Amino acid sequence: MAASAQTPDAPHIPVLLRPLLEKVAPVGGVWLDGTFGAGGYSKGLLAAGADKVIGVDRDPLALQMAESWKDDFAGKLEIRQGNFANLDEIAGEPLDGVVLDLGVSSMQLDLAERGFSFMKDGPLDMRMSQDGPSAADLVNAMSEGDLADVIFLYGEERASRRIARAITRERALAPITTTLHLAKIVEGCLPRSKPGQSHPATRTFQALRIAVNDEYGALAEGLMAAERALRPGGMLAVVTFHSVEDRMVKRFLQLRSGGTGRANRYAPEAPEDKPRFDVVTRKAVGPDEDELDQNPRARSARLRVARRTEEPAEPIDRKALGMPVFQGKLQ
Repeated sequence: MAASAQTPDAPHIPVLLRPLLEKVAPVGGVWLDGTFGAGGYSKGLLAAGADKVIGVDRDPLALQMAESWKDDFAGKLEIRQGNFANLDEIAGEPLDGVVLDLGVSSMQLDLAERGFSFMKDGPLDMRMSQDGPSAADLVNAMSEGDLADVIFLYGEERASRRIARAITRERALAPITTTLHLAKIVEGCLPRSKPGQSHPATRTFQALRIAVNDEYGALAEGLMAAERALRPGGMLAVVTFHSVEDRMVKRFLQLRSGGTGRANRYAPEAPEDKPRFDVVTRKAVGPDEDELDQNPRARSARLRVARRTEEPAEPIDRKALGMPVFQGKLQ
């Protein structure tokens, strides 16, 4: 689930909803919203003409919040708890469309007790499913080297070794259990941010969140699950929020549409692969000025859309997607 706009009249409006609906044009059919959140995409798909939407979310809170309004859609909306990595099994039927909105939602960021944000003090948690090891478990148990690797691989933080060293030094004095405690440690390792720049702890918190929730692994599996679940002509739409996710989605669609070519002219030509998707958005679609005015959190959002062909689904090597692979131990 990713950042969404919040206004008094329309809270939690997901980013890029208008261009997404324009590209996928949901006229009838069964659709799956793999990152249900506050239900913005599901509501949009139903309003635009989908016959049925299966809303999937790993966060029990999202399902609880939907209980008060889901019956307003007269049986057209089904909500199921689960990870979109297994969306084909969760759906249990062929799909006409799959929508994935990656990242963390505003409602998660705004709840200090979930531990996603360094702007409010709370337990260092970050678990979307609310089970399994937390960010505090990782921060306090991983070796310094493994911690540095996670922060570098998943957060693209160049000061990862300095930060990991400071964390291990601090946790030797007392466990690091709150968001502001960790944020303060990271801030002490980096120059003060200038106006308009992101908070110094942004990349470290991103890295830990991705590790806690295995977000890159879920994305790789979810893209393959969507390929298995979609009918011929079915639409896949993915909204990403940082470069690694966007690169993985772009690479997947390149590989599945036969558009990879050769890395250089001297490399051997790759065997021809029949396309399993036709790419609809040749370039990623970003937010327009109106959306940025309404929701500054949308500034990094990118949308990619493709249409399923009739070719049978096949597995794909994760390495081919340019997915960062952590080789150490998370605990």
